[in-house]
Amino acid sequence: MKRFLVIQTAFLGDAVLATAVLEKLHAFFPDAAIDMVVRKGNEGLFDGHPFLRKLFVWDKQTNKTINLFRLIGDLRKSRYDHVINCQRFFSTGLVTVLARAKEKVGYDKNPLSFLFSRIVLHVIPGGLEKRNPDGLHEVDRLNALIEHITDKSRPLPALYPTSKDIADRDTQIGSRPAKYVCIAPASVWFTKQWPAAKWVDLIKQIPADVRVLLIGASSDTPLCQQIITSAGRGEVLVGKLTLLATAALMQGAHMNYVNDSAPLHIASAMNAPVTAIFCSTVAAFGFGPLRANGRIAETTEELDCRPCGLHGHQECPKGHFRCALGVEVASLS
Repeated sequence: MKRFLVIQTAFLGDAVLATAVLEKLHAFFPDAAIDMVVRKGNEGLFDGHPFLRKLFVWDKQTNKTINLFRLIGDLRKSRYDHVINCQRFFSTGLVTVLARAKEKVGYDKNPLSFLFSRIVLHVIPGGLEKRNPDGLHEVDRLNALIEHITDKSRPLPALYPTSKDIADRDTQIGSRPAKYVCIAPASVWFTKQWPAAKWVDLIKQIPADVRVLLIGASSDTPLCQQIITSAGRGEVLVGKLTLLATAALMQGAHMNYVNDSAPLHIASAMNAPVTAIFCSTVAAFGFGPLRANGRIAETTEELDCRPCGLHGHQECPKGHFRCALGVEVASLS
């Protein structure tokens, strides 16, 4: 029986996309034991996951270094055939090197990659330009880590809400809800976030017989309250559902409106319809919708400052934020 360890301790959206690796490993090695490492806060994505033997959680918020070495100690109790590092940072490189495995796979950009047994190039097409002629997505970059033991076909992420998650969703919206849309208006990065006034305008364009449900992290509550107050309608479900219950909610939506952020990848994992608004970033980086029912909204204005970075900024470097303000509400319909 093969034994795999998959490492992804970055943000929520990264963890969602890493489920594509779990899907493909299970497809090729259905009897394998697959373990995974995630950061604390993302473990809710994997409750009851059918392909995971064990989930390891690294608490980065308190005693980060101590917890890292405790994690490494726990991992060293097992012997793996393959350790697959989905990140490019020193800490996960250290986990990869110190874990006991026959093969240790990671990206060339990891500072400890010279100690890996297999090194994979990590390429963001065109740097900060808009070109991506090969249509390379992050899941393709992830697949490069395992294609030598699987194949070159693109894997897709997937999430598995439990029966309790579905029941909790139904408790919030009713088991036979009217047509509804979900809106996830927030982002960790300001320049990835469509302005609140734009969300208000969008809500005002949604037919009155369609429910408007706002979702996100608990910290997004003030923004969501501000939006529904200004729009004169909407329901805030922030903090009322687990990650997987939120995924189930998005799956049943008529449309999900999101930024270039984690809810976009949750929609892809659930094969849910999604409209992704790209402000300072571009889909050519490889983080756009993955399904046929996904679409992109962005400014049509040619801006020499866009994209201004891979991850976004806490304020517009130019001060005008035209990449966001130029996305017209009409383009989302």
